[in-house]
Amino acid sequence: MRVSGPNRTALATSPNAARRASGGTFSLGDTAAPQAHSAAVALRTLGGIDALIALQGVEDPVERRRRAVKHGRRALDALDELKLGLLAGNLDQATMLRLKSVAADLHDPSGDDGLDQVMAEIDLRVAVELAKAGIF
Repeated sequence: MRVSGPNRTALATSPNAARRASGGTFSLGDTAAPQAHSAAVALRTLGGIDALIALQGVEDPVERRRRAVKHGRRALDALDELKLGLLAGNLDQATMLRLKSVAADLHDPSGDDGLDQVMAEIDLRVAVELAKAGIF
């Protein structure tokens, strides 16, 4: 079947030579001399990578307090799970390992004296339970 009409695909034809010859030419025009570029401006650093790392270490007191409360709640949840396991008589090793991993997060200061005192008491209770289980 042959398709003919305005949407018909035709073989590519070469443009005629007259059209090519009548095309414009490229010229730069009358310019005096290339303009001199200004000297490159040296970039100043803020002290390098050490300053960036130091800035990342700066924490908001509210953020430290929030993180300490979160760690304290996880430790209390782990102690509660330990208590329930002891009362039910089915204490497993996973509970003790969770308690040990939670104990590592309790040492970060929050900046609030009252909260730090409560965190120290939770840490002491966790340490006692780990020592009773023989995990150091």
